[in-house]
Amino acid sequence: MKAKIYTKLGDKGQTSLVGGTRVSKSDPRLSAYGTVDELNSALGLLVAFADESPSQLGFCLTRLSEIQHTLFNLGSQLACESQELKEKMPAVSADLIVHLETDMDAWDKDLKELKNFILPGGSKASAQAHICRTLCRRAEREAVALTKAENENLSSIILLNRLSDWMFVLARRINLALGVPDVIWKP
Repeated sequence: MKAKIYTKLGDKGQTSLVGGTRVSKSDPRLSAYGTVDELNSALGLLVAFADESPSQLGFCLTRLSEIQHTLFNLGSQLACESQELKEKMPAVSADLIVHLETDMDAWDKDLKELKNFILPGGSKASAQAHICRTLCRRAEREAVALTKAENENLSSIILLNRLSDWMFVLARRINLALGVPDVIWKP
């Protein structure tokens, strides 16, 4: 018999971490992996937008898929307090950080030098990349808080920091690919 999706175990504001420990749903660990999950969902929408214009935006689809899988691994790691269990789980590869930096360096060569702040927008896909950037920044802040509270691994912070930069450059590169200007902030 197929199990029901609802268990009613969280009805009193608690949930289980990987490994079974029950914690409050306001626990910093849940905030961190919950925001990573939000970011992954927002990335799914960005992928859908990019899929609508594959000839212009296909350049980022493979990397977006890699990021989504990595974020799922990161969320799993953040949802686990046991170092022993974490070592048995899918790891977050440091290779992705190198790939993100390589992408940014390549894309930046085609972009105009920034002389003003830009606002999220231009195209739908670019605006969605900015939403992903801001969610990534929040996930990073929450990972920093978790690191301080529970002595977590710093690799998640480095990945999230680099990913938010990548999202910014991607937003600009998407607008360029679609022939849409960035929206310049007018103070």
